[in-house]
Amino acid sequence: MVHKVEKMKDILTFAIEREVEAYELYIYMAAHMANPEMRIVCEDLAKKELEHKAKLEQEFIKIGETVTDLNVSDYVTAADNPMDMDCEDLLVFAIKKENQSIKLYNDLAKIVEDNDSRQVLLFLVNEEIDHKQCFETEYQSLQTQPPPPDRLPSAR
Repeated sequence: MVHKVEKMKDILTFAIEREVEAYELYIYMAAHMANPEMRIVCEDLAKKELEHKAKLEQEFIKIGETVTDLNVSDYVTAADNPMDMDCEDLLVFAIKKENQSIKLYNDLAKIVEDNDSRQVLLFLVNEEIDHKQCFETEYQSLQTQPPPPDRLPSAR
């Protein structure tokens, strides 16, 4: 039983870290979106990531553990923090992060033994799919718009 609790604790800690990373990414994206509607979408998604974190923390409590400050932001590397990306690159980055989260939660749902925990993870899979689709839709809309003047080929 101790081994199962430790394994679940590691899984939940990792998942909580991922939600904090996603929250930080979406706050950053919201601050850099030219489209005001997309800015609101990113802010809303950031809030949902905090809700996901809270759900995972509840699972932590179920196994008799307390949640400590993970200080994830202390360990974010430059590669994880896309400060120099334009809007399209940020969207692609976010889509990839959502794909990783979908895979993570699907894989975790397959190995957890507790049905309630499995249901939480499957709920999170669906949430991450929704987030990914939102970013894909915005990315597609950018692809159908004419490029900004500074990206047009120069006529010589």
